[in-house]
Amino acid sequence: MKKINVQDTEITVITVAEQDYICLTDMVKSIENGLALIEKWLRNKNTIEFIGMWEEMYNPYFNSLEFGGIKNAAGLNRFVLSVKQWIERTNSVGIIAKAGRYGGTYTHKDIAFEFASWVSPQFKLYLLKEFQRLKEEEQKALGWSAKRELAKINYHIHTSAIKRNLIPTELSSQQISFIYADEADVLNVALFGVTAKQWRDRNPEKGGNMRDYASINELICLSNMENLNAVFINEGLSQKERLIKLNHIAIQQMQILLGVANRKLLN
Repeated sequence: MKKINVQDTEITVITVAEQDYICLTDMVKSIENGLALIEKWLRNKNTIEFIGMWEEMYNPYFNSLEFGGIKNAAGLNRFVLSVKQWIERTNSVGIIAKAGRYGGTYTHKDIAFEFASWVSPQFKLYLLKEFQRLKEEEQKALGWSAKRELAKINYHIHTSAIKRNLIPTELSSQQISFIYADEADVLNVALFGVTAKQWRDRNPEKGGNMRDYASINELICLSNMENLNAVFINEGLSQKERLIKLNHIAIQQMQILLGVANRKLLN
């Protein structure tokens, strides 16, 4: 669940079956008799035709027979249709009703934008703008998460090489932990120029570790270096030799990555 702010109105966005659904109830909560607007909109013949076409495109279980009856009755003085009735009669997936703390009427984003147009063209434009901003932020977060997970995966490759080649079986658990930390600092020094402890001492106000504050380019470089260090360990290179080689590689790769970024080929 996420929130967007449209013209000082906080609107909830949820994910249902990997699709975005926007709360219509939130959209009209600042309007007098706003809830009545939702059912008024739903009874409109053009609305029913639009939602029905959407359901026929995306909902294989949509009750087209019931939809036909509703569409034919729309526009008559005696015609009444609530959100609940629409859902129950047509087996709709484009409109859902939720109860509880974040309850209300939610619709698929396609339908929500149509409702926003009906409420106010200006409101729709602001809604589209904020929704797009939300999607862009999600993509940035996804990219960062993917790079962080890549670093974690390569960490396991790295520690496996350490275990096979640098840790004698007779060492204690405490000694093994020290060697793991020591090897992690080979990469830290090669890329960041400091050990984990030195970074913590210089940044006492920050939580986590230096890798949590690394740039995307640094994480890409770190991921490559973990793989290379595993190869160097398997080849029997000493820690000093590996540190020198990795530092040269880090400098070269960061120069390349920064050059690509400057050419706007990498975000």
